[in-house]
Amino acid sequence: MSIKKLPLIHNTTPAVRRHTPVLVFLAGIWLCSLPVACLSGPVPISAADVFLALAARLGLADAPAEAANLLVVGDIRLARVVMAALCGGALSTAGVTLQGVLRNPLADPFTLGISAGAACGASMVIAFGGAIVHTGISAFSQAGLVAPAALTGALLALFGALCLGAGGEEALRRERVVLAGIAVSAFLGALVALVKALNEESVTSIVFWILGSLQGRGWDSLPMLLCTLLPGFALVCINWRKLDVLCLGDDTAAHLGISVGSARFWLLAGAGCMSAGCVAVAGVIAFVGLVVPHILRLVLGAGHGPLLTGAFFGGGLMLVWADALARNLPGGGQELPVGVVTALLGGPFFALLVGRR
Repeated sequence: MSIKKLPLIHNTTPAVRRHTPVLVFLAGIWLCSLPVACLSGPVPISAADVFLALAARLGLADAPAEAANLLVVGDIRLARVVMAALCGGALSTAGVTLQGVLRNPLADPFTLGISAGAACGASMVIAFGGAIVHTGISAFSQAGLVAPAALTGALLALFGALCLGAGGEEALRRERVVLAGIAVSAFLGALVALVKALNEESVTSIVFWILGSLQGRGWDSLPMLLCTLLPGFALVCINWRKLDVLCLGDDTAAHLGISVGSARFWLLAGAGCMSAGCVAVAGVIAFVGLVVPHILRLVLGAGHGPLLTGAFFGGGLMLVWADALARNLPGGGQELPVGVVTALLGGPFFALLVGRR
């Protein structure tokens, strides 16, 4: 019997209909959060002026009399909120995918060593990028090289983990993938420690980058995020039905006509690409891809169709409001790394979920 002939898996319409109100509610809250999260910031602007500037930025109204409002709201706050929504949604979607593929509830977007690869690439540029810039080899500034280097490191780490996980076997075994991710993370983590030891002046900058932040990210960061996020989404969307089958076990999936190794490889590659773009742009932001999927399973169940949809909106919501807290809690123009806020919020909540089980 092929996957298309298996009624319980192929016919997902009842599940989608049952969860449609929840998904519509999440999408509505997600949409409303985008303009509301633009209200706060170090520059005091009234709510009416914020909404007027947003309407002007979207071409729905004339430009405001204060040109600075359009710059602050339309080009700084809105760009940052959109980046947070996309990064959070991608990390959470990647978490659902990895937990399903690896059948491991503790898997998160960084299980494959992606965060360590990005941290390694960014650390090398932060520590030694000045020498590259001074030689004139690069047309970018040192700060402009950090995100491309992080993306390169993340993708190389993903490639290495998948190659090690395959190990020349026909089927990509989940145990090998997890062990390969641990090995890649350990090796690249040691390289980051070596970079810190060789260039102590860069330690503060490296640590701040690793903690994760959306400070200073604008529309110019969006193309880099989308160039990995969109292919990753496409791979997961094409193969999402196979996630339900893989959860039944490798033997059952093979009997149903699934090529287990191929399905697992493309799903891992899709989740890894999404995670790589996020970590390259925003640094390492923990717990979004771990906590949000577990919360949503309590409401939406284990079916991956509704779960993936809900994870995109739920993860975006969590990161949008965590970034708002990071911007506003310290006051005086200071900010907290958003990765610290997500860890402080997500850690106790995840411990509570584990305790209930």
